[in-house]
Amino acid sequence: MQVSIETTTGLERRMTVTVPATEIDSAVDARLSEAAKTVRINGFRKGKVPMKVIRNRFGAGVRQEILGDVMNRSYYAALNEQGVKPAGQPKIEPKTLEEGKDLEFVAVFEVYPEIELSDFSKIKAEKQVAEVTDKDIDTMIENLRQQRQGWKEVKRQARNDDRVNIDFVGTIDGEEFQGGSAKGTNLVLGSGRMIEGFEKGLLKSKAGDEVTLNLNFPEDYRNKDLAGKPVEFKVTVNSVEAPELPELNDEFFAAFGVTEGGEEGFRKEVKENMERELKKASKNRLKSEVMDTLLDQNDVDVPSALVAAEINVLRQQALQQFGAGAKNLDASLLPDDLFREQAEKRVKLGLILGEVIKQQSMRADPAKVREAIEDIAATYEQPEEVINWYYGNKEQLETVESAVLEDQVFDVILEQATVKEKKVSYDELTKPQQEAAEDDKKSTAKAKKPAKKKAAAAKDKDSE
Repeated sequence: MQVSIETTTGLERRMTVTVPATEIDSAVDARLSEAAKTVRINGFRKGKVPMKVIRNRFGAGVRQEILGDVMNRSYYAALNEQGVKPAGQPKIEPKTLEEGKDLEFVAVFEVYPEIELSDFSKIKAEKQVAEVTDKDIDTMIENLRQQRQGWKEVKRQARNDDRVNIDFVGTIDGEEFQGGSAKGTNLVLGSGRMIEGFEKGLLKSKAGDEVTLNLNFPEDYRNKDLAGKPVEFKVTVNSVEAPELPELNDEFFAAFGVTEGGEEGFRKEVKENMERELKKASKNRLKSEVMDTLLDQNDVDVPSALVAAEINVLRQQALQQFGAGAKNLDASLLPDDLFREQAEKRVKLGLILGEVIKQQSMRADPAKVREAIEDIAATYEQPEEVINWYYGNKEQLETVESAVLEDQVFDVILEQATVKEKKVSYDELTKPQQEAAEDDKKSTAKAKKPAKKKAAAAKDKDSE
């Protein structure tokens, strides 16, 4: 076998492989001889069919199979011989297939990039830390009560956060329109579920009241036929209900798995869960910041084959978010460009972390894997069953091992990086990162405004 490799562009390689004709012929003869032992052809006894007949009948088809097998086997043998590691599947193009001639084919593929890691000591990051206060626990318990709130009918006027049961009929120019009427529907006032003015117009109404609302559909309303048009709603209020929060009693505590210790035991459980959430949020914030810095400091070419594979993963994840309805969705409705930036980022980061793992000869620490699984199991009623399930499920265990290994890489990088702690509140730290980033932008914008005003004032003074 002869092999030659040339670099075309970037990470792409073009490998030409030549396999002697004698190797192909020998493989074909061997396959035909094996077939001759069992093949049945009218006029001949089993195992007694002449090789010439076998070759005429099956030679062409067997040769095609052999060529496919040989190209596949020779491709991987050539990679091994040349010490080349491909990224993704190759595009194989046969060049010479004629019988009696050497087989020649070309394989075009990408290779993994050579990565020169940056100096981790140049990484500067901020670790946000927080404490769970009694006030935070009170707020959390109030949120848990609101999640399980009920409704109690009242005879007073409706207020914001009350739930009203209503019948309504909407008309435009005296004509009812599709989707503009309903009977016995529940509406929480202040929820923003209806168009502007609808819920506000029902404040101070009582059961039995009939209210007429003259409103306008928003200009950007989802139904273009109704957008911007004036509408009249005639509303009948059937009932008014006030939110009723559950009492802090044993029944409420048991609903969250706390059966002993009363309110003190419940608060302790809530605090432990909140501290677990804080620890996770602090780690994820720091990890995200460090990973972004790694991407900025390490210039890495990413194989397009790996990016394409990651795009498919992200597309499938997006489809799964639609639930059962995703089965009928056309995947092409979600174009590659929708996921390309995120896919490139994930592939690039994976290559960087992979290089750290390679250089450090790292493997997932079994003790840390156990700790991670126990941490997951701690949120369930039967932790031991969850632990056993993970260790009995190879795929799930590998997922945890992969996450633990990534954390170990993260720790190696942090040992060299400069990390400063910043104390924040529980709410700040547990707020979703995207929301926190938007808040930071708003704060920065507010901070800049006074400076602009001062600059403008100074300019005006100079002009005087």
